[in-house]
Amino acid sequence: MATVHWTEAGTPRSARWHSESATPPPARVVVADDRTKADTACRLAREGTALLWRGDFPNGRHLLQAMGRRLDRVPPGTGDGPAETFHLHRRARGRRARLLGRLLVLLEEDRSLSLRRAPDVRLACAEAYGAAREPMLVPLRELLGVIGAHEWRRKGVLVPALGARVHPHYGVFSPVRGEYVDLVARAPLPTPAGSRAGALTAFDLGTGTGVLAALLARRGAGRVVATDISPRALACARDNVRRLGLARRVEVVGPALFPGGRADLVVCNPPWLPVRPTSALELGVYDRDGAMLRDFLDGLAGHLRPGGEGWLVLSDLAEHLGLRTRGDLRAAIAAAGLRVLDRIDTRPRHPRARDAADPLHAARSAEVTSLWRLTAG
Repeated sequence: MATVHWTEAGTPRSARWHSESATPPPARVVVADDRTKADTACRLAREGTALLWRGDFPNGRHLLQAMGRRLDRVPPGTGDGPAETFHLHRRARGRRARLLGRLLVLLEEDRSLSLRRAPDVRLACAEAYGAAREPMLVPLRELLGVIGAHEWRRKGVLVPALGARVHPHYGVFSPVRGEYVDLVARAPLPTPAGSRAGALTAFDLGTGTGVLAALLARRGAGRVVATDISPRALACARDNVRRLGLARRVEVVGPALFPGGRADLVVCNPPWLPVRPTSALELGVYDRDGAMLRDFLDGLAGHLRPGGEGWLVLSDLAEHLGLRTRGDLRAAIAAAGLRVLDRIDTRPRHPRARDAADPLHAARSAEVTSLWRLTAG
């Protein structure tokens, strides 16, 4: 891990650098406090200088918000088409995040904050970063995300289709957009010839919080195997399976996409946008070149029992953004030796689909999320 050096009150200091967004360590750090103005902070951040916050903790949050308002005065711009507009928007959001990420805080050896009116962040940091070993510099913006994630994990997210709460861990995609869960809840389960009641075997690929694996078990699948490539997701899914009392019926394995063997039902809800993620935190949203989608389709036929089905849960937002066509998707399905049995559609209900001020509103307002029922042959 990189070490960052700075001088404070004439004394040389250093600490280990940590950034979940893979931001490189700052080359220069100055101390900031309650006297620091937002305009000054923005200027320094644009010059590449990081600011170590030593003032009142709530004032640090206010400074971060004030910096964000100033950075938002410059709109991201509109491209010649939806794809270019999307990339301009994403580039602007990335630059904004990098600049705001230059307001730092120092976590002490026990993961505490030595700031006035600072909350106790030790448990939240332990959940996100692991056991404390030494002082660590982190962006304040990231720490606020860690604190928010701890609250989500503590309170849980109510999933109506499951009739229970799911507790997302830091860095694991939360099931706050419930339409994809509702699709899996209402799609008819396959009934392979000769199968017995309660004997259905299901795989949930890229399980995340484990919400779909738990739902399949609640719907009557006798055995569910949930996979993921993320250690955080695997730990999160195991935690939720245990909380829901489903540990005997749901097995969480990985890191892998497919488990060994075959199943009557294979469910996959891959990231919906075929764009390169810039950090591990974006893996739940972006799937570089559609690699996970392609791997699911290519491996599906070899993991289905006779008469089994694969359920692909996918938004068409990428199509509206010009990042993928419906023809591309259908060609990939056919090339994998699969055919479509049915498609169940629903429209998103999240607020961004109705936000006319969003630069991507045209695409979001037209978005449809679908469950594609696929089978071999």
